[in-house]
Amino acid sequence: MIGLGWNTLSALSGGHNMTRKGCPRLVGALGLWHLEGGSGGVRMSYIKHVIQPGENIVVIGRLSWIVYHRAIAFAVVGIILAILERIYINQDWLLIASGGLFGALALITAIHAWFLRWTTEIAVTDKRIIYKRGFITRHTAEMNMDKVASVDVDQPLLGRMLDYGSIRIVGTGGAPGIERLDRIGSPLALRNAIDVK
Repeated sequence: MIGLGWNTLSALSGGHNMTRKGCPRLVGALGLWHLEGGSGGVRMSYIKHVIQPGENIVVIGRLSWIVYHRAIAFAVVGIILAILERIYINQDWLLIASGGLFGALALITAIHAWFLRWTTEIAVTDKRIIYKRGFITRHTAEMNMDKVASVDVDQPLLGRMLDYGSIRIVGTGGAPGIERLDRIGSPLALRNAIDVK
């Protein structure tokens, strides 16, 4: 995603007439879109439908690529196992069986992680925070900016190195906030977009 050209960004904008000043800008390596020019940009079907007239999207958050960690682990273990089997055992049927098993596990977990990323939408507008997850059964949460008391970010050491973490939005006056959002890409940039309001 780093180094996207203007044509690629224009294509991502969904055909909106956008100037270079209003184009989507990536924040962090992967995971957060900062929209300076309004609500054009990234795929966000639910968010597009709930935006009110005069409301502008400031930031669109998304799950970090770290949700693919199981698929990556299965692929790495499968490759290491295949190399070790070729060196020490040299049985083709065992190589095919273990390669097929770990390949299938990597593929299934990668599809599941992709589906989680695809069905989760997070947006900060100039008026509220919008969160949606799910496809057939959908869970949504919204909070007006004037009801936000604080935004807590938790990042483990690996999360700091790979720029992901958990966000918890706390409401004012003891009001329940938005549930804890885990494995969010660029959580500090998302928090800063909320805190600025």
